[in-house]
Amino acid sequence: MGIREIKSPQVLVDDRPPQPQAVQMEAENLGESLKSKKLGMYFVESDNRRSPFAGGYTTLGTTPVNIHGKPITDLSKTGGWIAAFFIFGNEMAERMAYFGLSVNMVAFMFYVMHRPFTSSANAVNIFLGISQASSVLGGFLADAYLGRYWTIAVFTTIYLVGLTGITLCATLNVLMPNQADCNQLSLLLGNCEPAKPWQMLYLYVVLYVTGFGAAGIRPCVSSFGADQFDERSRDYDSNLDKFFNFFYLSVTLGAIVAFTVVVYIQMEHGWGFAFGALAMAMGISNVVFFLGTPLYRHRLPGGSPLTRVAQVLIAAFRKRNASFDTSEYVGLYELQGTRSAIKGSGKIAHTDAFRWLDKAALRLKEDETNMSPWQLCTVTQVEEVKILLKLIPIPTCTIMLSVILTEYLTLSVQQAYTLNTHMGHLKLPVTCMPVFPGLSIFLLLAFYYSVFVPLSRSITGHPRGASQLQRVGLGLAISIVSVAWAGVFERYRRNYAIREGYEGSFLSAMPGLSAYWLLIQYCLIGLAEVFCIVGLLEFLYEESPDAMKSIGSAYAAVAGGLGCFAASILNNIINSLTGGGGGGGDSWLSQNINTGRFDYFYWLLTGVSVINFCVFVYAAGRYKYRVKLTTTTTD
Repeated sequence: MGIREIKSPQVLVDDRPPQPQAVQMEAENLGESLKSKKLGMYFVESDNRRSPFAGGYTTLGTTPVNIHGKPITDLSKTGGWIAAFFIFGNEMAERMAYFGLSVNMVAFMFYVMHRPFTSSANAVNIFLGISQASSVLGGFLADAYLGRYWTIAVFTTIYLVGLTGITLCATLNVLMPNQADCNQLSLLLGNCEPAKPWQMLYLYVVLYVTGFGAAGIRPCVSSFGADQFDERSRDYDSNLDKFFNFFYLSVTLGAIVAFTVVVYIQMEHGWGFAFGALAMAMGISNVVFFLGTPLYRHRLPGGSPLTRVAQVLIAAFRKRNASFDTSEYVGLYELQGTRSAIKGSGKIAHTDAFRWLDKAALRLKEDETNMSPWQLCTVTQVEEVKILLKLIPIPTCTIMLSVILTEYLTLSVQQAYTLNTHMGHLKLPVTCMPVFPGLSIFLLLAFYYSVFVPLSRSITGHPRGASQLQRVGLGLAISIVSVAWAGVFERYRRNYAIREGYEGSFLSAMPGLSAYWLLIQYCLIGLAEVFCIVGLLEFLYEESPDAMKSIGSAYAAVAGGLGCFAASILNNIINSLTGGGGGGGDSWLSQNINTGRFDYFYWLLTGVSVINFCVFVYAAGRYKYRVKLTTTTTD
């Protein structure tokens, strides 16, 4: 086929910050003028490609397809908000199970399996970390082979199997240690019969099966829901913005149910009924999800993203010594017209970031005889890798928020055990306390479009009130205030306990000090979640390459998982450095909270959070939003 030189495609400018445009110039003498040109100026199009995608993809691309992979002729009968609400139900049940386990499993291991509180908390933190960090596997399978629908279908079934196994552990006596003569004093003294190794092994297996199921669901549900909206519609941006807010609202509702209804069931009917309720909710949500199948819009999986990334890295390495100034330089390689070499993806505009990767698309005269994808990649393929690299700093900076959230799930519950949880004549269970961040999230989302957006729009001038990165930064800033206040209140609570003679009674409530002082830190961290996590999910979906949306969404889950791991590691380090490795009274994180120094620990988190926020401001200031090509891969 012939080769022809073309100029870089034009780009659409949306409501995000404007991007620098490539300087337009003529290419009468390519060899003389290459030194002064940006690399994205001139591409070489050709059909001369020996690869499975030689002809490119012209009709499917990012066009929605049905479950059989065929283009949908009438989009009005599929997708939209109706399809999205079927997906909301699945996420609500998954979050309900996730938070139900996170708030109850520590107590279950302590009171039923007779494990020390510290080791129980670390075990649950590791479970939470694995369930989130392994989300990249679910994202990979969705983008590469299964598609988001089938990935959700498979892993939601695995999730249900794990929850059923946990229910059996809490129901069958053979799977639990002997509960006879095990009162609260015996628990504190460590005199209760501990769980046998095989009993703990069974619990860990079903727990991690549950986490593995969550890992496949989490990166796909938000992306699959966003897929239901037509990106060519005028209302696409506003619909996407509202979708991610409603999506997180469903997450919040799941958490509220877990912290109230599930806790009530556990107190009134026992652990077996509580975990069984989670399994039942997951089963019902699976049925609802499958009932919505005829309404869903799908995106074609684009093949292994790891292979494409490896091809770019190897091709760039092979040409590491090649120069863009050489007379052998022909141009940057791309397919002709609107076609893309990647199934499920449109073309991506060239950028000047990570210029060393451009050598993977650098077409030399010698490539006429060797156009293997391991030797020569398209510009779009190279830009995919650039985007994945550019995105990394942003979710990395949200790891600290996950650390704070993870610590709150355990430390603030310990604080609440020493406080008065009466609300008038009503006494709330301690494990219900984390419901208040959910309530603050619910209220904020309810007033988000009527209060926050107009107010922030008048300040920032942004049509949606604030850009995605601005919302992430606001969330991180609020999390600093939350954990700083937690340190201030904990110092007051500890001094009060010592002054009133409760130093040795760390499981006895102090009538004179209300647990509702904790609401300040709870509500602040709830606000931080709304701005940070919702903004991050929307940011990752819009910025990720078309054929890597699930992997992009997995970045958020991986950051959350790393936060759980970091919390466990940090707890172990603090215990070791402050002399409490064996649960002694000198440790900051002593099991006896009244002799520990949770206040020092909270202030340590505050200092690290401030440093993390400064890093985020720097990374966000350097980030350039992705631009979109005017060309599409649809008919």
